Amino acid sequence: MSGVRPVAVVGPTATGKSDVAIELALALDGEVVNADAMQLYRGMDIGTAKVPPEERRGVEHHLLDVLDVTETASVAAYQRDARARIERLLGDGVVPVICGGSGLYVQAILDDLRFPGTDPEVRARLAREAEEVGAAAMHARLAEQDPAAAIAILPSNTRRVVRALEVITITGRPFSATMPERGAPRYDTVLVGLDREVAELDQRVDLRVTRMFEAGLVDEVRGLIGRGLREGTTAPRALGYQQVLAALDGDGDLAVAAEDTARATRRFVRRQRSWFRRDERVRWFDAAEPGVLTSVLHHVT
Repeated sequence: MSGVRPVAVVGPTATGKSDVAIELALALDGEVVNADAMQLYRGMDIGTAKVPPEERRGVEHHLLDVLDVTETASVAAYQRDARARIERLLGDGVVPVICGGSGLYVQAILDDLRFPGTDPEVRARLAREAEEVGAAAMHARLAEQDPAAAIAILPSNTRRVVRALEVITITGRPFSATMPERGAPRYDTVLVGLDREVAELDQRVDLRVTRMFEAGLVDEVRGLIGRGLREGTTAPRALGYQQVLAALDGDGDLAVAAEDTARATRRFVRRQRSWFRRDERVRWFDAAEPGVLTSVLHHVT
């Protein structure tokens, strides 16, 4: 394998990661590898702030638009595909510039994480039970079988509750005992973190959401409904899409949907910041600084 090293650009939503990743790829003769779980989906463009092809400045982007909205995004499948792509780029002497704010997806690439297997029949049975008895009852069952996992998983997150019960069923071990922890680093990656002052980032989130709705997010959601968005398990939970679907299925108040999207995104930003700040390998930069790109380039070269 060549002597090039991957670079990862991480941090909260709306800090400007995508633009910096493109600049780095141009400067390093690299290519961008997406690490945003929702940008994997075809057609989910406006609500995920996907950089349009005409604005990518000729930089090749990988692992965008690889799933239909009816398909379930899997960290294990992403790990397999992303590592294969990164290792091919490294073998060709091309710098992979990993970019995204999905913490577990980034970690799945960079560290030696192993994920428990799956059993479609067991998962389908548990999913049917969840529909019959409700999320609260399933979470209560999880609390009986694995209290630590129940504390870590919100009762409203039915998909993760079902996944936890599936793992318990097929492995006979608590799900909390199989939760991935950071293993040995897989690549000698340079990690760059972008952040901004909390108040400024909140304003940027609000502005981003306003622009998404103005740019046609609602029409995008309507179009995706026709392609099975409601039948998906992960895609309809994406920020913005979830809120628009709720409005279309309810009183149709899209102004409230926009407010709810901005509020949920601000909460998500805080979780992202907490996740990435735990990784001492990340070198943090203030994305608001005029010379931030120069500073980042100096750090990675």
